[in-house]
Amino acid sequence: MKRFRIALAVVASAALLLAGCNGGSAGPRADFDPNTPVTLDLAFWGNDTRAGFYQAAIAKFTEKYPRITVNSTFLAFPEFWEKRQIESAGRDLPDVMQFDYAYLRQYSQNKLLLDLRPYFGKYIKTDGLDESTLKVGVVNGATTALPVGTNAWAMFVNNTLLGRSGVAAYPGGTSWDGYTAWMESVTRAGAGKVWGGVDPTERLQSFELTLRANGKNLFDDAGTPQFTKAELTEFWNRGAQVRRSGTTIPTKRLIEVAPKSGFGSGQTASEMTWDNFGAGYAGDLGAAASGLTLTAPPVTRAGARDLYLKPSMLHAVAANTEHPEASALLVDFLINSKEAGAVFGTNRGLPASATHLAGVQLDPLSQKILDYETSIKDRLGEAPPVPVVGYGSIEEKFRQLSEELGLGSITVDQAVDQFFSEMDTILER
Repeated sequence: MKRFRIALAVVASAALLLAGCNGGSAGPRADFDPNTPVTLDLAFWGNDTRAGFYQAAIAKFTEKYPRITVNSTFLAFPEFWEKRQIESAGRDLPDVMQFDYAYLRQYSQNKLLLDLRPYFGKYIKTDGLDESTLKVGVVNGATTALPVGTNAWAMFVNNTLLGRSGVAAYPGGTSWDGYTAWMESVTRAGAGKVWGGVDPTERLQSFELTLRANGKNLFDDAGTPQFTKAELTEFWNRGAQVRRSGTTIPTKRLIEVAPKSGFGSGQTASEMTWDNFGAGYAGDLGAAASGLTLTAPPVTRAGARDLYLKPSMLHAVAANTEHPEASALLVDFLINSKEAGAVFGTNRGLPASATHLAGVQLDPLSQKILDYETSIKDRLGEAPPVPVVGYGSIEEKFRQLSEELGLGSITVDQAVDQFFSEMDTILER
């Protein structure tokens, strides 16, 4: 049986062992018949609620393809990837997997994922996906995953808090100085209980936003950083100026309310993050969440296409699958069908496929997210290259150093030097 083959492979490193392996099928078989009995393994991360959605979607899929049996399993996010690494060592990955963007380059470069492009058309419909969305899952010229949902960098605003303070809502898309001035007015009105926002230089994505405004990405497709120490120094110095003025919520207070954010704890009137974080904010804020709105983050350079759509999650097919055509049909159903859209709603993010979205009944917050992503079309540029291997560790180091800057335990120059040193180690430069 397939699952027993894993036992002898546990001790090997998946990345090193598989770097030279074949990338899988060269394309669909001419003699594939969907009426031939086939069994597929489907793996995803999530909880019992998401598992229920998948079971309902699988039932709809098997109504359409009654001879294809789908066995699904799920784990929490960390355990999901631990198991995938063990399976990769024996080339025993599940046929179809829910996939995370941060792992896509590693698994693609190690030839663990099937190139889906040969299956476009007959097995995977692409009519509902625009060209920029299709490019999101491309690594080294191969389409190794397709997005289930999308999200974009956004500014969340708590209008319930603003109504109490008498300050007008942030209009969105101002200059950075304009945003700072707005935060200052909220903080003054908040009298030590509410602040205008969180230091925007705490997030790597905000730094990325300023780079993209000048035609750069964080990293190129070869994994080489596209920014200098001078650029990062300038960015973090901007945060130091805002913190010194007392405009943003103190870092010490943020640590006290963790794991909630300043915004989620109802102490800041604005915060920048990915737009699919709205559901989490709604859970944190309770009834006050009715006042949430989304608007565009500050502009570094007028006319720049600095924003982009990022996949909330993707679906991929293992290169080791014995049933690539049936796996492609399952991926198509899960990302494109109205039936799956009606089952999942926005549980996996705002649907990337227009045909999938057509089956979704949007709740008020999801509708706000859709309206926001529609409103920023003129600022949307091409997505950056798939994240480098180790991106998550780089992002976390950036956050840690930003926190130390907020606490005053490190200087900007020291933080920049430490960040570049850690980044070079992760990238093995």
